[in-house]
Amino acid sequence: MKLHIINGPNLNLLGKREPHIYGRRSFEEYLELLHQEFPTITIHYFQSNHEGELIDKLHEVGFTYNGIILNAGGLSHTSVALADAVAAIETPVIEVHISNVFAREPYRHHSFLSAVCVGSIVGLGLKGYELAIQYFL
Repeated sequence: MKLHIINGPNLNLLGKREPHIYGRRSFEEYLELLHQEFPTITIHYFQSNHEGELIDKLHEVGFTYNGIILNAGGLSHTSVALADAVAAIETPVIEVHISNVFAREPYRHHSFLSAVCVGSIVGLGLKGYELAIQYFL
């Protein structure tokens, strides 16, 4: 099984950015734990702060992978283009948000991605990525 985790803007700062919301672990540290927990799964990872690069990555892997786990960060709430990219590919996508977006600012309560993803995991911290992998299994 081949999965791709795609993280969007500001997620390169996990472990440093607002640790009271996002925790103190970097995503790279967490990714190592995922590789250990799921040794039989090929897990690739990509992060970008640029919307176009995220769209390009979805186009690149969206026809050959078994699943995509997408945390588009703030672009979830603003990007129709990113939602269109998810809708255009064949690989199923699960949307993940580390924080509970519904307990935050009202503009975060809507995601353009939710309607084009097979599901959303919200507010369970980094554990959401693990749960998404379990779904694909």
